[in-house]
Amino acid sequence: MNSKKNIAIFISGKGSNAKNIIDYFHDSTKISVKFVFTTGENYDLPDYCLQKGVQFFSSNEKETYTQQQITLCSTYNIDWVILAGYLKKIPVEFIRRLNQKIINLHPSLLPKFGGKGMYGQNVHAAVLAEKETKSGITIHLVNELFDEGRIMNQYECAIDMGETIASLEGKINALEQRYFPNAILTIIEQMTIIE
Repeated sequence: MNSKKNIAIFISGKGSNAKNIIDYFHDSTKISVKFVFTTGENYDLPDYCLQKGVQFFSSNEKETYTQQQITLCSTYNIDWVILAGYLKKIPVEFIRRLNQKIINLHPSLLPKFGGKGMYGQNVHAAVLAEKETKSGITIHLVNELFDEGRIMNQYECAIDMGETIASLEGKINALEQRYFPNAILTIIEQMTIIE
């Protein structure tokens, strides 16, 4: 990459993946995490971001947060947006603005168990109900349809006898922590070469 790329992280949950991404790129010469935007409750994340020099923004007002996100992305010259447990549908207007530069993390092996309502424990429950032998994470580009953008990476884990929603969730979280930040870097580098 010729110059450092600015990224923003959108979340709706606790922010464990956001923290992991911030830590991974803290001293990076290639990626700069400019801000985290959340539509959920986050108690320790604002302080965490402050310590790391990352801006933190929060809103749950559906009428205004999309415009706020667009404004922030413009203000901070954001090149890429990372969805790390972000549960809101990204508006078409926003997707077109960033033009194939939104990366999503999904907690199943797409195309299985994607779409509206398929997030968090809902996904793991569906995977177990279908008696799948494996699950995993999918890292994909975002398009106008839920979980149907171009798949960039997938990482798998086996489903054991007696697997529970909680134990599968633990395996999926471990995959996310291990692979997501490096996958972000790889995707951005690959797509930058193509530009």
